[in-house]
Amino acid sequence: MSVTPAKSAPERIVLEGRYTRLEPLERHHAADLLAVSTMDGGAERYRWLFSHAPKNLQDMEARIDEANAGSDPAYVAIVDRVSGKALGQQGWMRIRPEHGSIEIGGVYWGLPMARTRLATEALYLFARHAFDDLGYRRFEWKCNDRNEPSKAAATRFGFTFEGVFRQDMIMKGENRDTAWFSILDGEWPALRAEYERWLSPDNFDDAGQQKTRLATR
Repeated sequence: MSVTPAKSAPERIVLEGRYTRLEPLERHHAADLLAVSTMDGGAERYRWLFSHAPKNLQDMEARIDEANAGSDPAYVAIVDRVSGKALGQQGWMRIRPEHGSIEIGGVYWGLPMARTRLATEALYLFARHAFDDLGYRRFEWKCNDRNEPSKAAATRFGFTFEGVFRQDMIMKGENRDTAWFSILDGEWPALRAEYERWLSPDNFDDAGQQKTRLATR
């Protein structure tokens, strides 16, 4: 059966949501990202990432400069529309428009946005842009197989577990077995409808707590 590639790699554009705004990562986001990275418990969230927690503003700015020196990965800052603060970052990775395949990775959702509708919307905006705007066939999520919270998040978001690449890489001096997950274009319409239902303001009380769970299974 004949298939078509995606239109292009993602461009450096802003993706607007109800609760978040995804902006191309720039130096002016450094202070906000340093603040969430160095708050109590913030550094621990770097455990499974390739980098360690930033030490100071200069360190954070240098990382942003390094990230922007190439095109894959391509990072965005996740901005809370209420506060205007950047509370996290995530990136497009393994960008292969010729195969219609792309990955969300390098995910750092700071404690103020972790396990909230901001995190879910940040994921949703990436998936919607990949499938609906750019025509990708496959949206990937990968993580260290020992990273149980990441694997649980992938399952909650509707990704399908595909298996483990054993001894895939060495990360921070330790072996990493990599767990692979994906969403395919044929699965996306039903998942998109559920994301939009869950993200509706009607699904949250005045304190921002969900009334119903995200039902992707």
